[in-house]
Amino acid sequence: MRVIGHRFSKDTHDLRDFLARNRVPGRWLDVERESEARELLTVAGVPDDRLPVVLLEDGSVLERPTVLELAQRLGVAGRPTADHYDLVIVGGGPAGLGAAVYGASEGLRTVMVEREAPGGQAGQSSRIENYLGFPAGLSGSDLARRATDQARRLGAELLTVSDVAALRIEGAGRIVELSDGVQLSANTVLVASGVSYRKLTAPGFEDFTGAGVYYGAALTEARACADQHVVVIGGANSAGQAAVYFSGYARRVSMLVRGDSLAKSMSHYLIEQIAALANVEVLTGTQAVAASGDGRLAALRLRDSAGAEREVPVDACFVFIGAAPRTEWLDGVVARDARGFILAGPDARDAGWPLAREPLTLETSVPGVFVAGDVRARSIKRVASAVGEGSMAVSLIHEYLAAG
Repeated sequence: MRVIGHRFSKDTHDLRDFLARNRVPGRWLDVERESEARELLTVAGVPDDRLPVVLLEDGSVLERPTVLELAQRLGVAGRPTADHYDLVIVGGGPAGLGAAVYGASEGLRTVMVEREAPGGQAGQSSRIENYLGFPAGLSGSDLARRATDQARRLGAELLTVSDVAALRIEGAGRIVELSDGVQLSANTVLVASGVSYRKLTAPGFEDFTGAGVYYGAALTEARACADQHVVVIGGANSAGQAAVYFSGYARRVSMLVRGDSLAKSMSHYLIEQIAALANVEVLTGTQAVAASGDGRLAALRLRDSAGAEREVPVDACFVFIGAAPRTEWLDGVVARDARGFILAGPDARDAGWPLAREPLTLETSVPGVFVAGDVRARSIKRVASAVGEGSMAVSLIHEYLAAG
């Protein structure tokens, strides 16, 4: 399979990112740089205004397909095979994958729904150095692949490119409604939908999203950044991992950190790695206040802590500025805090818990609906803790089901 398009096209980037994160083999051809791309377009009879184009192995041609259309053609999306499940897991990050592995291995009829690709935010991480049992570290995509294969081998169903639209409570049943109209009936639900990177609202950033501005590591863009100037915005571990990764390709990597140091938000091992890299500079007390360019990102306007501004030529910018939970679909059903994170345990008890018994540790304000990972209020934003919560939630779900 081959994908032909422009490097600085959001639609092309979305297709490439989807294929990479779902581990679908294929080649990416830049129509501006590679003569083979133009030759293939001529043979296929596709004009330039119909890009991106996907050439499938069976010879068919998809012009400007959406991610969902491509997923359906490739059979990646999947369909539920049962009318009712013991457990529906919403979200396929470390918490959801951990729950899928333990739920399926312990005899629960389990289905996991993920709107993009297994691995969640962690799946986009270029390197996870502090995960137990991997002394040399491993990439987020490798961890996601291993966990996905494990969950499937143990009997869990995985529905990818499926977005959840609503949760409905019907007596002892919990109904998860997907955006395509499919309904999943279950005895219990685990919400592990994680968080999304917050968008920068400074002028120009929305215009260049997918055309030089990317949220998350966007590892598919790394090779295209060879000998270029890359900016990473953020000061937490995800930003640090990205800076280290891109330093292996880019001529220069600049980290923009609003605070006065990295020590407040980044693990010590990452700070040491960054300090040892000659082509990585850390600009503390600095933020991007505007982005500019002509069809693609070309420059950022930076402001330091003293208020002085300057414009810097930039080839690509990767943003990691905190996270927002994906919980809008739970409006009016499950109690959340002011920022949208889901309340559990004692916090859920104080937010309208309806039963005489106490809620279980990871149980939300709705009996039989549990939460794990970054989407839980007061959670620890680490891969290991998310996996632990996912497995712990399965144990609590067994307890809930046994109590009848």
